[in-house]
Amino acid sequence: MEQYLSDFDFELPPELIAQFPLKDRASSKLLYLSEYGEIEDLHFRDILSLLRKDDLLVFNNTKVIKARLNGHKESGGAVEAMLERITGEYDVVTMIRASKSPKEGTKLFFRKDGVEGEAEAVVTGRQGEFFLLRFKEPVLNVLDRYGKVPLPPYITHVASKEDESRYQTVYAREPGAVAAPTAGLHFTDELLTQIRELGCEEVFVTLHVGAGTFQPVREEELSKHKMHSEWYHIEQATADAINKALAENRRVVCVGTTSLRAVESAAALSKDNTVTAGMHETRLFIKPGYQFKVCGAMVTNFHLPKSTLVMLVSALAGKDEIFKAYRHAIDNKYRFFSYGDACFLERRNVK
Repeated sequence: MEQYLSDFDFELPPELIAQFPLKDRASSKLLYLSEYGEIEDLHFRDILSLLRKDDLLVFNNTKVIKARLNGHKESGGAVEAMLERITGEYDVVTMIRASKSPKEGTKLFFRKDGVEGEAEAVVTGRQGEFFLLRFKEPVLNVLDRYGKVPLPPYITHVASKEDESRYQTVYAREPGAVAAPTAGLHFTDELLTQIRELGCEEVFVTLHVGAGTFQPVREEELSKHKMHSEWYHIEQATADAINKALAENRRVVCVGTTSLRAVESAAALSKDNTVTAGMHETRLFIKPGYQFKVCGAMVTNFHLPKSTLVMLVSALAGKDEIFKAYRHAIDNKYRFFSYGDACFLERRNVK
């Protein structure tokens, strides 16, 4: 049965879009939606009461890079680059905003107020709507010196020094994301220790969130929508731990939609639905009707209307249940999106 984009729309009062993070990561609200559709209002630290001692938690250890660069063309025209991904020590795929699209061979120069010097790059080609750039020095050095934190488009303030640390999980290790895996922003080192003491196991995957995550779905018929591609890496020890948990009928709890997409994509590569290790690209589109192979519950923030992420959580917990939970969250003034509050969602009919 065809599903439509308009089926996943809802009215969100703009004042509920969180513009700044709370001082204490774990003090956010937590909406608990049980496998039976029951809703409970909690605080994030209460996640300890929702986890089981033999749960396996999957975290995404990607690290947000300062992916926004401002500068000018050799001719003088202003340019803004928003990196999509790093493809080599000197090479990136990026979106570029300019009065006139730069052609192959065009030199671009990036600088930052208050920082001496500038970084030089050359346009080496196109990849659909994206541009390929090669820098004269290592990309990570350029971003560290001249880049800005790429806050989502619905956050209206200019990225500050506080955002550099707060728009990053405490366990971020692998640089490459241009957006944070925001479900992880609620965890503190103290809370992670308490989760381990509870008897839970933890593993890490890496999925570098691309700028495409903010691209709207443009097709009304969802069967026509093509997901943006994202790179992920699952180590063999992580795959083994997940497969062992599944074999022992233990619950796998995905922290964030990116962790979930990584493990479900990796399970789709095998005939027996076991998680396959390695580095891969995924375009997995999870919407209602999807049969989950790994995830039994998840931690996630509240998502944008008509987004693929609302479709994903609807697939896990039930569309009617998710929309009931979102109405409850709006009525009770939960904070939405990246710097907002969280949900703990159990997969429907999973014990």
